[in-house]
Amino acid sequence: MRILVIRHGESEADLLNVHEGRADFELTVRGHRQAAAMARYVKENYDVTAIYCSTLKRAYQTAGYLSEETGIPLTPEEKLMEFNNGLIAGLERSVASEKYPMVKNLPVHASVYEQESVLEFRCRADYMLSKIVSETAPDATVAVVTHGGMANQLYRAFLRLPIDSDIRFATGDTGIHEWRIDDGRRMVVKANSTEHAQGI
Repeated sequence: MRILVIRHGESEADLLNVHEGRADFELTVRGHRQAAAMARYVKENYDVTAIYCSTLKRAYQTAGYLSEETGIPLTPEEKLMEFNNGLIAGLERSVASEKYPMVKNLPVHASVYEQESVLEFRCRADYMLSKIVSETAPDATVAVVTHGGMANQLYRAFLRLPIDSDIRFATGDTGIHEWRIDDGRRMVVKANSTEHAQGI
């Protein structure tokens, strides 16, 4: 089976220098162009059989382009939403750092500022990866349109990394990450491919 993990396109929050997370911003004009280019690229290079997506606007809009291009209906999943960043969602970064300073070395089960914990975030990724794998045929290709933070958690679940791992995986606007599972073996085939959006 092949899994394509795709980050959403550029959102309005990217231009406003605010914390996004659960703040529900839409795609920018450029983000719409990126999403359209991603959808064309995926249609030309993969035979997608299912599309799962976050219910937040920026990811849902991005996934919409892929649905239109392929004719595959969307399967919205709240568990694919970005990290629940609680009280800092939508705040300017300078304001957030003053009102809600970063708390270091929190246990993975603990949280502050009405946020979810790292453990809760990872559990959502583990749940969704298990669900997607169980619902996908061995010879099928599924697309998962989500967010940078959730993409990182899905990577950690896929690679069976510890919950408190400090390894990060870069993903740009509409970055495509291709994974395969063959006879139980898990492989990262392509990471953060953005060639489809060059010059946009």
